[in-house]
Amino acid sequence: MALRVRAMAMEEKGRVERLARSRTEPARLVERAGIILAASQGKRVPAIARQLTLSEKAVRLWLKRFNTQGLDGLNDEPRSGRPATDTAEQASEVIATALTKPDALGQPFGSWTLDRLEVYLNEEKGGPIKRTRIDDILIEEGLRWRTQEGWFGERAGREKEESASADKPVDPAFAQKRGRSSRSTRRRRQAA
Repeated sequence: MALRVRAMAMEEKGRVERLARSRTEPARLVERAGIILAASQGKRVPAIARQLTLSEKAVRLWLKRFNTQGLDGLNDEPRSGRPATDTAEQASEVIATALTKPDALGQPFGSWTLDRLEVYLNEEKGGPIKRTRIDDILIEEGLRWRTQEGWFGERAGREKEESASADKPVDPAFAQKRGRSSRSTRRRRQAA
């Protein structure tokens, strides 16, 4: 017996169609909604698998989950793994440290990176915590993280005014200390 998608209400079908055409939703949800949409148009499992370059087993899995759970069935189920071992106090320590200016804690830099936070928390606070866990805690709290600092010393216009008011002064000799930049690509020959 061929596996088919169950009958859907107009509202549910509309949500599946929007999800299947979405450019902002996660790709796996868009793909799964595409499976449901293709099945609702009468396509069979082998044809859907070929169209979406998936295995027939995967297509069957998502059709069955949708048939039993609806749109919620298209989301990933919780995965197994070791639960977080840090306490609420440790998580609050990470957040408090990340929100405190490093120079206020006696650090020789003006902003935190995940690597700097990891070193500071492991050495100063004595708790073993990994960079990935710090990132997870900050994301769970809704904090966005900057991944790297910019080049200092070669700012122009409004950025100079902003940097002058910052806590750490811009090093005017930075470009000289950095040295000459090298080209990462070869120069192209000009056509005759």
